[in-house]
Amino acid sequence: MPAAKSGPTGQKAEQPGSRVERDLLGEVTIPPGALWGVHTWRAVENFPISGTTVGAFGELVQGLVRVKQAAAGANLALGYLDPVRAGAIDAACRRILENPSYHQQFVVDAMQGGAGTSTNMNANEVIANVALGLLGEKPGTYSVLHPNDHVNMAQSTNDVYPTALRLGLLLAVDPLVAALEGLHAALDEKARAFGAILKVGRTQLRDAVPMTVGQEFGAFRTMIATEIRSIREHATAFEQVNLGGTAIGTGLNTDPRYAHTAVAELRALTGRPMTGAPDLIEATSDVGAFVLFSGVLKRLALKLSKMSSDLRLLSSGPRTGLGEIALPAVQAGSSIMPGKVNPVIPEAVNQVAYLVAGHDLTITMCADGGQLQLNPFEPMIGYCLFTSIRILRAAIETLTTRCINGISVDRARCQYLSDINIGVITALVPVLGYDTCSTIARRALSENCRVTDLIVEERLLSAEQLAVLLQPDALTSPNVGRQPA
Repeated sequence: MPAAKSGPTGQKAEQPGSRVERDLLGEVTIPPGALWGVHTWRAVENFPISGTTVGAFGELVQGLVRVKQAAAGANLALGYLDPVRAGAIDAACRRILENPSYHQQFVVDAMQGGAGTSTNMNANEVIANVALGLLGEKPGTYSVLHPNDHVNMAQSTNDVYPTALRLGLLLAVDPLVAALEGLHAALDEKARAFGAILKVGRTQLRDAVPMTVGQEFGAFRTMIATEIRSIREHATAFEQVNLGGTAIGTGLNTDPRYAHTAVAELRALTGRPMTGAPDLIEATSDVGAFVLFSGVLKRLALKLSKMSSDLRLLSSGPRTGLGEIALPAVQAGSSIMPGKVNPVIPEAVNQVAYLVAGHDLTITMCADGGQLQLNPFEPMIGYCLFTSIRILRAAIETLTTRCINGISVDRARCQYLSDINIGVITALVPVLGYDTCSTIARRALSENCRVTDLIVEERLLSAEQLAVLLQPDALTSPNVGRQPA
């Protein structure tokens, strides 16, 4: 048998509290305080990839623990797990759920081979050793309660990990939606506050017809409301799970009643309408729900990026750009140019959006890489989805509190640009005709004057008629009549 090795943190076997565990490859020394075991040790050694552990994704840990808790309840109800062991597993799961400090025991790198087996083993070992402690036993006393025989009873990584991933994503979506609702409220406040301020609308970065600043922010508000509905709708796909399918969906090593019972336990524990997939073989290999939801996150990210780019344009200047709005100054913008302030918050949101779009491509490739009865790349899918949700939530909250809430409008600048806007001639086409309006627009541009002055000068309309036709309500609302007085 190979000599004992030091654990992932480098502790030696002679340290008080260390223990030796064995697997098919030999013995390893588990350091003091570790609630994980030999299988986790192997994974830590094998996958020094991202430096981000499974424990960094608290929602995934909660999902894993809930699955183990539901499985123990089902095995108890069906008579396969005795009350003492089932009670200890349940109590251990509740303790881990209530105390986030246990997350640091989930030490396997989130980027790993093996379709999530290392993550599942990590969860089995931690729960088993917490349960052993509750039973008055030392960690590693697996003859009393075993990570695989008892915690993992009637399960495979191939139904545990996808189920935990789906449940974890449901948990992660809730705070993302809350952040979006906060952004929606902030945009609604600005839309109402800026509702009467006339400005120039623009298409293809060229002057277009008038609108109000409130309408511009109202469009942002509507966009966010649409994304909230979309995220909620598409997240419901995660409520259908393949728990009970074990290795490939056939349910090998389970009671025929187990899948239904385990999902019912999961539904009761989470308070969510979890259901079993109608075809467990198909569900075990399918990652379509992840691909679809990743697309929803990408769409949200790109819309946030577009809005952020608009804010940067609208606030450009302050003297030589559009300068219609002012973003709150949050830090010095240059190490060489005194007084310069940059739109750093929207810029950060842009960069988050680009990363989320990259994650979506990674998820697409992972989905394409699955073969036959299993997709082995779900750990990378989970890493990308949880990371995208996390950084989107942080970016949205930062955008709301550090930017949107503090935006102000330069009314004088908006009025000046509105007064010289040649695009306002569009509102007079029904009265004067397209050709006449085109001639006026060309003259106004070449002579650097206002279209209204030329129209009065040419006696096409009186100043009084123009005042009626070009009143703000008539320019910005399709329901206001445009007939001359």
